Amino acid sequence: MKSTLGQTLQQHKRLIAVVLFLVLLFALFDLSGARAHFSLGFLQQVIREHQTSGLLIFVLAFALGNLIQIPGWVFLAAAVLTLGELSGGMATFIAASISCIVTFFTIRLVGGNALRQLDSTLAANLLSRLDAHPISSIMLLRILFQTLPALNYTLAMSGVRFRPYLIGTLLGLPLPIAVYCVFFDSLAKALKIV
Repeated sequence: MKSTLGQTLQQHKRLIAVVLFLVLLFALFDLSGARAHFSLGFLQQVIREHQTSGLLIFVLAFALGNLIQIPGWVFLAAAVLTLGELSGGMATFIAASISCIVTFFTIRLVGGNALRQLDSTLAANLLSRLDAHPISSIMLLRILFQTLPALNYTLAMSGVRFRPYLIGTLLGLPLPIAVYCVFFDSLAKALKIV
């Protein structure tokens, strides 16, 4: 029994390392109170009060927020409500793309290609489909799930190369971001927020 548990832990050590890293990061941000700064109001204030550095802070906040499970729509709504539909959408596209890149390299560093080590027929089938069409698969996943942190972690640990990851991400993000921009702009106008 002991050797079986030891073998299982050894086989899944990278996956366990990612889980521990994310739990530690989440706890650090939550206990320090930094997580409270990832609110719609705070993000709008930063963008409004600091033109150039505010956008840099917005990009960094998006990247960190994605690692600690802050939904991407919070950032998109803040940008659209503060900068308008077009500029907010462009800022969000840039921030979302950088966030996906940061998450990819961070999780890949900790987790490697941990999903390739799983002894699962389902995982093998999904990974073979990703391998067969990496760009179109990632593009479709981005259209459906945008910057969902779980998707970012999964793709980072899938063993997919960075180039197809980046191309699929850059091709897949514009459509959902544009749809959300129109939605938030229309909602803000209907509620007379802007």
